Amino acid sequence: MTGPEHASDTPTVAVAPETLRVDPPAPDGVPHPSRGDTGGQRTRKIVVEWVLLIGGALLIAFLIKTFLFQAFYIPSESMTPTLQVGDRVLVNKVSYQLHDVNRGDIVVFEAPDDPNTDGVKDLVKRVIGLPGETVELRDGQVFVDGDLLEEPYLAAGEVTRPTQNFAGDCEPPASDSTCVVPPDTFLVLGDNRDQSKDGRVFGPIRESDIVGRVFVRIWPLGDLGFL
Repeated sequence: MTGPEHASDTPTVAVAPETLRVDPPAPDGVPHPSRGDTGGQRTRKIVVEWVLLIGGALLIAFLIKTFLFQAFYIPSESMTPTLQVGDRVLVNKVSYQLHDVNRGDIVVFEAPDDPNTDGVKDLVKRVIGLPGETVELRDGQVFVDGDLLEEPYLAAGEVTRPTQNFAGDCEPPASDSTCVVPPDTFLVLGDNRDQSKDGRVFGPIRESDIVGRVFVRIWPLGDLGFL
């Protein structure tokens, strides 16, 4: 007699064999679409970021130089002792959009069309005479509308000599030692009067030729400070 079939207490689970997917090979040098190109994308992103960063920095520098501030190098002794040869200064280009040109300001301006300034693009001098004022050089000193001009920025014993061309572009009455400053112009002189080709040579400068006001010395670092 045959006994009953034995039944297991553990249920039987059918397991399907694992299905493997094999992607077809991609052409040489082309990343497989199923895997992506993480390394290449990251490199391109970094390159784009650096291009944008450098381009933005150059644009900002250009805008600052064009409209706000510009650095200038002092190549001569015409402004000693205030400025020495080799000094570097910053010029504020918006100063005179906010206020008038003042006596005593140190300004950078486009060199006048004059034989004494051939080959020179820009000059730096100090504003002495304002529009409509009479500037006279007398006994080595400067008088404005008859009053002696105090000039503490000059070296001790510095004198201001007139020249034959002092009255070149000045309004009459004028002489070799007197200038009536025309409207919209300014008479400028260097602080080193013996070594400066300035308004005594080429006359007053136009306000429209002023690049800006020198307001700080940035080099050498030991002389860093406002002017």
